[in-house]
Amino acid sequence: MSFAQSGVVALLLYLCALLAVAEVARRARRDSSPADHFLAGRDLGVFVLFLTLYATTYSGNSLLGYPGEAYRRGFSWIMATGFMMSIIVVFHALVPRLRPIAIANGFVTPGDWVRHRFEGDPGSRGLLLGVSLLMVIALGNFLFAQLKAMGELADQVTGGIVPYELGVFGLAGVILLYETRGGMRAVAWTDVAQGVLMLVGLAALLSWVLGSGGGLEAVTRSIIEVRPSAAVVPDARECANWVSTIVLLGLASVVYPQAIQRIYAARSGRVLARSFSLMTFMPLATTAVVTLIGLAAIPRFAELGAAEADRVMPLLLGEWAAAGPLLAVAALCVFIGALAAIMSTADSVLLSLGSMVAEDLMGRSHRDASTTLVGKRVAAGVMLAVAVLALNREITLWRLIELKMELLVQCVPAFLVAIHWKGLRARPTLVGLIAGTVVAIAGVLLGWKRIGGVHIGVLSLGLNLAIATLGSALAAGSRLERAPASE
Repeated sequence: MSFAQSGVVALLLYLCALLAVAEVARRARRDSSPADHFLAGRDLGVFVLFLTLYATTYSGNSLLGYPGEAYRRGFSWIMATGFMMSIIVVFHALVPRLRPIAIANGFVTPGDWVRHRFEGDPGSRGLLLGVSLLMVIALGNFLFAQLKAMGELADQVTGGIVPYELGVFGLAGVILLYETRGGMRAVAWTDVAQGVLMLVGLAALLSWVLGSGGGLEAVTRSIIEVRPSAAVVPDARECANWVSTIVLLGLASVVYPQAIQRIYAARSGRVLARSFSLMTFMPLATTAVVTLIGLAAIPRFAELGAAEADRVMPLLLGEWAAAGPLLAVAALCVFIGALAAIMSTADSVLLSLGSMVAEDLMGRSHRDASTTLVGKRVAAGVMLAVAVLALNREITLWRLIELKMELLVQCVPAFLVAIHWKGLRARPTLVGLIAGTVVAIAGVLLGWKRIGGVHIGVLSLGLNLAIATLGSALAAGSRLERAPASE
């Protein structure tokens, strides 16, 4: 049996296992409430919570997009480890304050925080809709990237037996089925196996890539020979891009809806703290590893185009499998682990998207069991639409990440600033969000991805923050001036 045929068999077995887990999760549900379906009854323990956070954070972007970007940019991409670490740092500024409020008030979606924090404030409804709409758009982008990554991986590893289009639609259908039946429990339980497979598989692949290349020093020399520009010392513009990327991803990733909902789903604050402590080490175990894998691919596949670079990981798996029977088994494990990680992110995104559209945009109550059914129907419709869009293979995964983050980061004031400063008001925050979003979108449409190495999304966030904070301060001053007259 060839590696491609073995890949098909392994894929089918894995998908059957996912459906079995979904059925067990369905039988374990307590009721049909949104809290039970979307948050697993708020009962995730340390081990499950850690691995579901891990498998969700490190997705198709990490396993295909990051090696592809390392291949394109060379050693300068080592900063990717830094911005993944920044995510954990910024989470510590949000989680300790948000979780107690969320549990006390029964939050289900990120919009519940905005609704609670700005309740009775002029402009609060508009701010809720603005934040929720940006998050839903970002989630749609995220889902698009995962479906694209699934199709690429299935097509490359199975040698076209499972073509790209079938990989996208077939795997999307499986995700929709087990997410709809099992909810967050099915997602979290499958994430446990997915996270373990990914960690072990990446470590094994890195060992083979560096070992077969003669070690890191020999690989580096080969990179310099093939493409000297990949090893040049970064200039001031590239360093500015480093800082900008750390700020962009460090802040935007904190307001991932699926990550916020996992804060709500933890069994206790202590469980959440322990899970985040374990997450601190994951950038070294994952981002640094996939970056080195992408770099090691430069001398192996010297002529890949920009979009083709996202296929570095499956191309390496094909070479690895050809090196011997045992290595072929290991390559299959990495294939399933990578596919599992991608699917775990896609199912989490779909779960969050359905809950946010049903509750925050459509106005359904999180205390109404019918909201769960509405969320499932929304998820099915979105999955179908995004799967059709994912048939476009030309856009790179890293550019999808940047586009998503430049919009999502505009929601930061409504969370990070609002939770630390009681003076932040809804109307100025809404105006800031609109202004930042318009500038970010205009920059993308005009081709201004970066100015002086700084992402347009970071610059627009600066405008957003200035409007939100100064506007709130002026509003507070105006109220103080009017107070004596009213007395």
